[in-house]
Order: sequence, then structure tokens, then C-alpha cells
Amino acid sequence: MIKHIVMWQINGSTADTKLEAITLVKRAFESLNGKIPGMRILEIGVDVSNVDYACDVVLYSEFESDEALAGYASHPEHLRVKEEIGGVRIARHQVDYQPST
Repeated sequence: MIKHIVMWQINGSTADTKLEAITLVKRAFESLNGKIPGMRILEIGVDVSNVDYACDVVLYSEFESDEALAGYASHPEHLRVKEEIGGVRIARHQVDYQPST
């Protein structure tokens, strides 16, 4: 198994436009549930801490294997979502790791 975590800071000139962009990211990634072979879990979380150094959105996902994660990266539905949200992010951070057994 491999865990894939991505965090974004989202653009928005006002609180309302930022919230709209965050909602777009959340809905876009939630639409992938059940569509990606080898994906066990996909969760999207929106920050509630409101600390200035926090990211706005986090994606937590688990894949059966490195190959399944690679398949996700090039899957047409994932590529569609990446295109859909591409203009709303300011920064992106990622960690992929295999949990200890």
C-alpha cells in the first residue's frame, strides 16, 4: 500500500471567491471516488484552523500499490480534475509514503 497526500493553498481575492475555489477543488476530487482502479480511499479536507501557515485543502488517499498510484497520476479522470482546478491553486505540496508494517 502507498499513501498519497497533497495539500494546496487556494487563490481568492475575497473570502467568497476563495470559498468558491475551495468548494470547486473539494467537489472535483470527490468526483473521483470509485473511478480510479487501485484507489482504496480518497478524502478531501478543508482547513478549519484558520492559522496563517495552514494549507486550505488536503487530499488524503491510499492506493493498493505504486503501480496503482502511477495509474492514478495518468488516469483521464484525474487529468480532467487537474485541469479543472489548475487556475485556483497558489501552492501545492505532496508526500507519498509506504506505511510501516
